[in-house]
This record gives sequence, structure tokens and C-alpha cells, in this order.
Amino acid sequence: MTFSRYVALGDSFTEGVGDPDPALPNGVRGWADRFAAALDRAQGGGLLYANLAIRGRKLEPIVAEQIEPALALAPDLVTIYAGANDIMRPKVDLEALLATYDRAVGRLAASGAHVVVFTSADPGDTRIYAPVRHRFERYCAAVREIAERHGATVVDYWHLTDYRDERLWDTDRMHMSAAGHQRMAIAVLDALGVQHDLAPLVLADPAPLTLLDRVRANVQWAIQYLGPWIKRRVTGRSSGDGMSPRFAELTPVAQVRGSAA
Repeated sequence: MTFSRYVALGDSFTEGVGDPDPALPNGVRGWADRFAAALDRAQGGGLLYANLAIRGRKLEPIVAEQIEPALALAPDLVTIYAGANDIMRPKVDLEALLATYDRAVGRLAASGAHVVVFTSADPGDTRIYAPVRHRFERYCAAVREIAERHGATVVDYWHLTDYRDERLWDTDRMHMSAAGHQRMAIAVLDALGVQHDLAPLVLADPAPLTLLDRVRANVQWAIQYLGPWIKRRVTGRSSGDGMSPRFAELTPVAQVRGSAA
């Protein structure tokens, strides 16, 4: 398969949070930029790329705000990841959520675009994530079913065991690091069967931590990240409030050049 018009949809995962680059819109790069650049090279240039994802978006706003603008761009390749922000809420109607996702993927596929969907990462069984892990398992099973129904490609994040390495995660422990985004770009290329030149980023050796170091790091994380995250949930605010898509219009990939380009 070759593609000429690629549109990325979703939330912080696809916007690129955790992969900072001040030279790019919203100050991030992310796996979709990295994937688009590698796909462009593999195809000999000419790929157009739009990224409509905005951090913090739940599934319904993604469908309401991004599907029609995406279709208006007449893409032949669409990636969409949505639903994790819903699943992390105290209450969620998972079956209704998945039905909405199914309709959205069906609408995209019916346009003639090839659709790529993602399962979620395995959140593990820590105190924070254990109460919702079963939701993510059900979500992943449903995403695989949705993909089969609509002829979409699945990137099975749940089974990418590389992500058990904490170096693939940002300091907020919720988003991928630059190395994690690079690994995800490779996963998408591989899932589509693209011969590419992308390689994993070199990881620094982890610094040895004492038990006291880990306790201090956990306290700092709770203050800096967990507390604000809970406050936003309680107050109904989102980290993406007031933000715009990074690339709302199709842009030649050659022009999407960050500080690492």
C-alpha cells in the first residue's frame, strides 16, 4: 500500500505529548510526525499530513470535532486512538463508548481511507490502575473486533512489551517519552508492512535508585502530575482546553521540520 494524504486523529497520545520539541506547533513532536516522516521517505516523498489530535479529549469530542474535518481532507490513510481518557474516569458506560468508536471507525472506513486503530497500553496492576485494568482489557478486545469488522489495521499496543521499560515513558508516567513515541512510529510502520529506516532511539542506562530515592520520586510525581490530573477531573477541565490542532490542514511532510529534523 502507498498513501498520499495522511490524517491523524485522537488525544494526547497522537498529538505527541511527552515528546517535546519547541520548534513545532504545541511544542511537541510525537509518533505521528515521526511515522509520517519515515513513510514519506519510504515512498520517495510527496506525502501530505494533518494532525487534528488534541490532548485531554474524550471520545465523544474527538468524534464530534475531528471526524468531519478529517473526511473533508479526503485522506487515504487515517489513524485514530480514542477512549483512554473516558476509561480513566470514575464511571464510564463502556459499551456505549465502544459503540460510538465502532461507528466512527466505520464512517472513516466507508470514505475509502485505510484506517489504523490502536489497543491501549497495559496499565499494569498498580494501585492507581488496577481498578480500571479490566476496562482496558475489554476495550482492547473490542478494538480488535472493530478493526476486523471494518478492515482496519490494528497496532496492538497492549502486547508491545517494550513499554514495560520505564524509559519509554515520560516523567508524568502517563505519556510516552521521545523514545516511546519513536517505538510507536516503528510499530505503526511495521503494522502497515512499510519497509522503513526508522530505528529505536538509544536509551541511557537507568540511574540506580535507592528505596528512599523511589519514595521521593513518587511523592514528587504525585505533587507535580497526579494532583493536577485529579483536580482537572474534579473541576471538569482538560489539559487541552483552548488548544488547536497542530496541523489542521494537509501539509507537505517535508515542511514539518522540528529541531531534530
